[in-house]
Amino acid sequence: EVQFVESGGGLVQTGGSLRLSCVVSGYIFDDLVIGWFRQAPGKEREGVSCISETDGSTWLADSAKGRFTVSSDNARHTVYLEMNELKPDDTGVYTCAAVDGSEWLGTAYCSALVEYDYWGQGTQVAVSS
Repeated sequence: EVQFVESGGGLVQTGGSLRLSCVVSGYIFDDLVIGWFRQAPGKEREGVSCISETDGSTWLADSAKGRFTVSSDNARHTVYLEMNELKPDDTGVYTCAAVDGSEWLGTAYCSALVEYDYWGQGTQVAVSS
C-alpha cells in the first residue's frame, strides 16, 4: 500500500513561496501517477496538479498555471509542488494522492478524486493578506 509523508506547508504572506514535498513509499514509484489536491475551509477538495512517473506528463489547474511547478525526484521517491506568488485563495490543506499508472486515464483526469486509490494526510498552507 502506498504511504506518504507530506511536508513544507506553513504560513506565508501574499506573494510568498513554499515548496511542498511528498515522499512516497510502499509501491514502485515509477509506476505511479501522483496528484496534489487542496481543500480550503468550507470548500470541496480540488485538484491542483499531477505528475505521471510512467511517462513524465504533468498537469496544473488553471489557478496554478504560471505560479506553481510540479516535479519529482525518482531517486528520492519524492514529488514536489513549488508554489510562488501565493494568494489567500491558495490557503488550504494540501494532500498527495496516487494511482497506479496502468489504471490512469490521462491528464484530463488529473483532478478527478475518484481516479486516486491512495491518499496522504496533508500539510497545511495558509496565506495571509
